[in-house]
This record gives sequence, structure tokens and C-alpha cells, in this order.
Amino acid sequence: MESLRDKYVENTRQALLDTAARLFAEREYADLSAEELVRAAGLTRGALYHHFDGKKGLFEAVVDDLEQRAAQRIRAAIDSATDPIERVDRGLVAFLDVCAEPDYRHIVLLQGPIALGWRRWRELDQRHLGGLVVESARNLLDAGIIQAYPPELVASAFYGALTEMSLTIAETGDSQQSRAQAAALTRDFLSGLTAAGSGASPRPATDTDG
Repeated sequence: MESLRDKYVENTRQALLDTAARLFAEREYADLSAEELVRAAGLTRGALYHHFDGKKGLFEAVVDDLEQRAAQRIRAAIDSATDPIERVDRGLVAFLDVCAEPDYRHIVLLQGPIALGWRRWRELDQRHLGGLVVESARNLLDAGIIQAYPPELVASAFYGALTEMSLTIAETGDSQQSRAQAAALTRDFLSGLTAAGSGASPRPATDTDG
């Protein structure tokens, strides 16, 4: 059975995460002090440093949690279809939906690269989302839908494009319009890779997709 101490430790950690997720979504990373975070959580600086080694570690844990949740949503969207093209399209719609959400947009896309540095931010993003892109590329290649490029190269091209588009969506004042344009642009990219004679082409998602 879980001991009372173990439960207390987990509850303390979760309280810090929940409080930080709320405050980082409302404020700029640089404007929040460690003292404000622990005070809002009703805890001590010792608890913060014990569990996360400081404000930056706590912020990274919040980003990691949001990325994990995003990957789960995208995976569910992909697995809701069987046709390879439709699976990619539903995953794309889910990804762009996540990018347009205020908390993800502010914490992961706008504050993440600044607070963590580009390299570390990209590592976290690839840890959760990179595998989905590689898997989708392999499925399209195995089905003969796109031209026979190395799957890792295809995945790298699309991962890079999606990353840059997600940052653009975050920075724009009209995320919904940018999201729709990014979806159309990505489908056009995919159309350009369609294997000759495959008869397949990306299907625009309907309002109920995703």
C-alpha cells in the first residue's frame, strides 16, 4: 500500500505543478519569482527545490506535462481513423487545435523557448511529438502514398515545418485563421510528395474531424 509519506510527497509535487501551470499561463516566466510560486501553492522554497530544483525545473515539468497531454490527444485523433491519409489529417487537425489553446500557446510555444533555451525546448517537443511524425511518415511510405524518401528525412521536413508553423500561430493575433491556413499549407506539402500513380491525395478535414 502507498504510505502516507509517499502520498504527501506526490500531493506536494502535484500542488506545485498545478499552481505553476495556472500562474505561468497568466504571467510571463521572467516576471514570476520562486517565492511567488511557493506562496501561491501554500508550500516552502525547500519543497520547490526538493522536487524541481528551482523555478526553471518546475517550468520544465509544466511544459513536459502539457506536451505529454498534447501527444495523447494527437495519438487519439490519429487512432480514430484507419486510412493513412486520414490518420495524418486528423493528427494535423488535433496538433493545430492544441497550438491554438491559450495555455499551451502561452506556456509551451511563447515562453518555452525563452525560459528553457531553444535546444532544451526542442528536445522536450521531439520527445513527445517527434515519434508521432516519424510513425506517420512510415505509414504513408509503407502504403505507397508518398514518394520513397527515407522516413526519417520526411519526418524531419514535416516536423520542422510544423514546429515553425506552431510558433507562428502562437505569435499571431488571429490564431484560428492562422491555424486554418497552416492546415491547408501542410496538406499542399503532402500533396507534393504524393507518389505518382497512387491515386491518393490529402483529404481536407471537415469540421467534425480531429
